[in-house]
Amino acid sequence: MTTTRERTDLLDQIGLNAQNKAGLGQVLGTGTIGRATEEPDGRMRATIRIHPDELSWDPSILVMPHGGDIELELVNDDRNTHCALLPSNGDRKFIWLVNHSRGRAHLNLDGPGYYWFGSPTGNDEGRGLTGAIVVMGDAPPEARLDRPAQPRP
Repeated sequence: MTTTRERTDLLDQIGLNAQNKAGLGQVLGTGTIGRATEEPDGRMRATIRIHPDELSWDPSILVMPHGGDIELELVNDDRNTHCALLPSNGDRKFIWLVNHSRGRAHLNLDGPGYYWFGSPTGNDEGRGLTGAIVVMGDAPPEARLDRPAQPRP
C-alpha cells in the first residue's frame, strides 16, 4: 500500500503515469496503490478494504505483475452496506458486503490491461467507490495484431 506522498513515485516506477505505458495512473486521481503478492504456486493474493466513512477502495489501484489467478479478500469496515462487482474471465463476480463484513473472490485475469471494479449499489460508484486492477505485461504473440512493429516507450 502507498501513502499519498509515495503515490507519484510509485506511479512513475510502475509506469502508470505516462501515455502509452500502462495508461491508467492519471485516470484514478485519489486513493492508494497496492501490489498483489505472488505465492510459490503462481497464484496471487491481495486485500482490498473500504474504511469507515471514506467511500473508496484501499487500494483503489491494485497492480498484478502478470496475468493469472488472484484471490481477493474484500473487507467492508464501513457502517453502510456495499458490494463488489469484479471482473474475471468468463464471468463477473458479485460479492455482497454488509456493514463490517468480509468476503473472498477468486478471479482469473489472464491478459494485460486494466479492469474496472466497483460497488453498483445506491450511488456508490457515482460517489467514488470505483477501482481498477492493472495487469502488467504484454499481449502473447498469438493475440497480437498482424501489423508492423510499433514504437515502444
